[in-house]
Amino acid sequence: MFFDKEDILSFSRIYKKTYHVKRVIHIQYPWDIFINNEKVLKKDFLFFTKGKKSSPLLGNNHVICKDKVFLEEDIKANNIVLNAQYGPIYIEKGVKIMEGSVIRGPVSIGKNTTLNIGSKIYGGTTIATFCKVGGEIFNSVIFSYSNKVHDGFLGNSVLGEWCNLGAGTNISNLRNDYQKVTIWNYEKKIFFPTDLQFIGIIMGDHSKSAINTQFNTATIVGVSDSIFGYGFPPRYIPSFSLGGIQNQKRIPFNKICETATIMMNRRNKNFSILDKKILEYLYQLLDI
Repeated sequence: MFFDKEDILSFSRIYKKTYHVKRVIHIQYPWDIFINNEKVLKKDFLFFTKGKKSSPLLGNNHVICKDKVFLEEDIKANNIVLNAQYGPIYIEKGVKIMEGSVIRGPVSIGKNTTLNIGSKIYGGTTIATFCKVGGEIFNSVIFSYSNKVHDGFLGNSVLGEWCNLGAGTNISNLRNDYQKVTIWNYEKKIFFPTDLQFIGIIMGDHSKSAINTQFNTATIVGVSDSIFGYGFPPRYIPSFSLGGIQNQKRIPFNKICETATIMMNRRNKNFSILDKKILEYLYQLLDI
């Protein structure tokens, strides 16, 4: 799309602030999100903190490179480590960080998110709003209202909204033979080669894993899956699947809506008509 000089002047009158973008990061595949996240976090930190003053961090905490740590108000933390030596750390308001947690930047934590005791958050990680996390997280993006509460490793991954990883869930992000990974292509319906060595899991909205689930390197999980059972689940799990490698079935749509309603109500959110329409559209695509 192109704009002439009159269009630009008109936009300037409508919007009080205009920003010039020199470079756009192109997200072609879902894994481009975590691949580019570290550089985006560093640039965003400068943008969002310019001219602002960080709130104090009360309690007995250890902060390294304090000038690269920005805290919004009402953050509760005690006996934690914030290490911004390798990248900035931005923590939004209402975040609770339990004792023993370590955050090593660049990292962004969204408002009202809770980090459980002993959480280990490595650089290149974004945890969005209203999440509950724990264990070890490396170079990953977790969207809002998703949970990884317990111990277990999550690396080079993307979790959509309203996901939940059961206790002991682990994600491999590297093959044993250190080879480049293949990953599922929805259009061609095959696994195709990539130039990447590190990919964990890409999980769609509303999907869940049971306790002690072990995901292989470069696993694609669809929307509203319920994954459980022995052994490694398949590296591609279609949306609305129930079970694991030994018994994978399709979840009835009314059960999908029921589960989403219960989970969202626990966070004082309603499963809206729009939410239902979106899932229904995706559900019907499986029949095409």
